[in-house]
Amino acid sequence: MNLHRLDLVSLSLFNLIVRTGSISRGAERAHLAVGAASKRISDLEDTVGAELFERHSRGVTLTLAGQALHRHAQRILMDVDHLAADLSDHASGIVGVVRLAAITSAVTQFLPTDLAGFIAAHAGIRIELDESNSREAVLAVVDGRADIGLFAERTPALGLQTLPYRRDRLVVVVPAGHALAARAGDAPLAFVEVADHDFVSLPQETSLAQRLAAETASLGRRLRVRIHVRSFDAMCQMVAAGLGISVLPEAAVQPHLRSMNLVCLALSDAWVHRELLLGVRDLAALPRPVRLLLDHLVAGAPAAAPVPPAG
Repeated sequence: MNLHRLDLVSLSLFNLIVRTGSISRGAERAHLAVGAASKRISDLEDTVGAELFERHSRGVTLTLAGQALHRHAQRILMDVDHLAADLSDHASGIVGVVRLAAITSAVTQFLPTDLAGFIAAHAGIRIELDESNSREAVLAVVDGRADIGLFAERTPALGLQTLPYRRDRLVVVVPAGHALAARAGDAPLAFVEVADHDFVSLPQETSLAQRLAAETASLGRRLRVRIHVRSFDAMCQMVAAGLGISVLPEAAVQPHLRSMNLVCLALSDAWVHRELLLGVRDLAALPRPVRLLLDHLVAGAPAAAPVPPAG
């Protein structure tokens, strides 16, 4: 076994294959031809002296040797990322970089103000923000590609240590001419009263789409999604065009109500009050820039309001 022959490109490819469960998908993420990726994995197996993957019709799974390499590869690649960032930033006068993976709800509602305040107080720290869905935000931290993940509750944290960030409230959004619009100003609706309508939704892998599907299923029904789009702005535009109704965080839809002629309706169900969480791998081992940002985000969060009972 000659571990000196290990190279970072192959280790990065190996990690991508583990994440995707497929050599072809890992190669695509690494921008490599499948043949070149297979050759690199074969060479990597020769280097460590053991097979790393069990290959089957649905993709690949790790062998015991592969599991061991994966643990070490994550640390190696994370250390290299930190080394490259530190050297680059010291050369340009920046004293630290924090990589933050956050869901759209946080990016839209809370982070602009929070990050502006942090940067004003810590001009030497650069923040690299990656907008992700909740599962991707968790995986980015687990894989060492992000220092902090920001995701919605109900998302499996995969061993991350979590802290509360903010709470938001989901509301129903309809066009002004919709039959439900007449209920504006009345008592909050129960979700069961709107569950049979056509919906505009975020992609299925997002925490918001999964929450809606789960709550609809709990009523013995199936969410009727007419169209999936990738942003809150696009959701509002589709609702305004009459393609369906939607459920969105209240603060995210407020700027569009007047310009798109939309109506916002409150829901009485307890599940519409969501907790957004911050997650890190190890609170006790955070680099100082990461700790500063985490403390700022936690300190800036208002005290959580009590969740009202289901109506």
